[in-house]
This record gives sequence, C-alpha cells and structure tokens, in this order.
Amino acid sequence: MAGAPNVNFDDGAAYENFMGRWSRQIGAVFLDWLSPPRDARWLDVGCGTGVFTQLVLDRCNPAQVTAVDPARRGDDVEAAVCERQRQCVADAELRALRQRLLQNIVDLRGALVMNFIPDRPRAVADMRRVTRPGGIVAAYVWDFTRAGSPNWPFGRAMRVLGYSPPRPPGEEDSTRERLSALFEAEKLTEIVTREIEVTTTFPSFEDFWRSQTPSFSPTGRALAAVPKTELPKIKKAVRDVLKAPGEGPVTYAARANAIKSRVPG
Repeated sequence: MAGAPNVNFDDGAAYENFMGRWSRQIGAVFLDWLSPPRDARWLDVGCGTGVFTQLVLDRCNPAQVTAVDPARRGDDVEAAVCERQRQCVADAELRALRQRLLQNIVDLRGALVMNFIPDRPRAVADMRRVTRPGGIVAAYVWDFTRAGSPNWPFGRAMRVLGYSPPRPPGEEDSTRERLSALFEAEKLTEIVTREIEVTTTFPSFEDFWRSQTPSFSPTGRALAAVPKTELPKIKKAVRDVLKAPGEGPVTYAARANAIKSRVPG
C-alpha cells in the first residue's frame, strides 16, 4: 500500500476531529447493511486509528479481528481499540498474510481506503485470496467524483474563487460502477452496491474549520499553499457554501459508495 495518504495517525485526537466522527457514522450504517455473521473472523484493511475496528468489536461479536495499516505500528492500533480477541499487524501488504490467513477470514473489507491503494486490482485480488469460500469481501469509499467527501465545501469554495482544489488519489475508482468492475474482474459473486449518506453537526463554524483543516489533511496542505491574504476570502466562501450562520451549529452531509460481495464457494 505504498502511496497511502500522509495522515498523522499518531495524533488520535486530531484525526478523530478531522475524520473519526465521519468514519464512525458511516461505518455503523455500513455494518448494518453488511449484516455479517456472529463469531466471524475479520480483516480490517487500512484501519487507521481503529475507528472501524472498534465498531466491529462493539457491534458484531467477532471471533477475531486482524487490523492492518502501513502507517500504524501494531501497538498503536492496539491502543486505539478495546481489549478483545484480535491480532494487530503492522504491514498492510497482504502478500505476507496469505498463507497464514488463507481459509481463516470470513469478512474482509477496506473502509475509506480503496482509493489510496495504487494497485487497486491487485488489492481486490489479495482480498479475495485471503477470504474463505463463501466469505464476504466488502468496502466503501467517499464518492469523490460527485464531490461527496467531507471536504466538499472547501473544494466548491476554492473553485468559486478560481483555485484548483486538490484531487484525491484514485477518485476515478470511487463510483459504484468502477467498484463493481473491480470486484467483477476477480469473479466475486453476489455483488451489491449502495450509496451511504451521513450528516454531521459541528458546534460552530470555527469548530468545523479547525477540525476539517488540520495540517496533515489534503485541505490543510492546500490552504497552506495559498497566500495568507487569501485565507479570509476562502473562509467566507466556505461559510457561504455551507450557508453557515454567524453563530450556532453547522450541519452538512457527506456521501460514500459501498460494495459487498462473496467469494464463490
């Protein structure tokens, strides 16, 4: 998974404010839709700070969860999730896991990570390879092509002012059609896709701005490259896009595309 985003997972509080609140909401809807069996063995690909891993532990009564991410050490992930049966692996290159996990994983998914994997066809092939016959392979990713990710207000505001917002990696494969094509190419069966929309409320516009523009995020890096004299204009444009009041909470929605399938039995 070389080429993963430069995200500061070591600052759990900053990442929670930036993306954790979104991940938790969308992950809960995804799990309800997935309807996984109890006592399943899971592989959480691209676990980050363990937000989704924690949801699996809390809601699905798994027999085992293996959480992997190239940007995290095993002890970091372990600190991020509760003490239950799981195995934390530092290296997200699934080739090292094939022999050890083959026939042992019932559900394998990659929440909000597929677009960051440079070789997505190989990633799906590895997902299938380590999943037992009849097991579930599933994922979800922000709908970048239709400006559905949580940072869409910034992209729209920057375009209004004549700036080119940063393009997320792999956005071309974030549609339901492209996700289906990736899974179909590996001859996965019972492929179903859906759109998931979640809404988040921030106590104020300033809280929204601080939490969604950390220095490690694409938006934060894009804003750092703009002349400081332009920042007030961008901030006002974002406020206008959100129709945010001068005082009070800010509420808006983000959208992701999800896919689930099975390995032929």
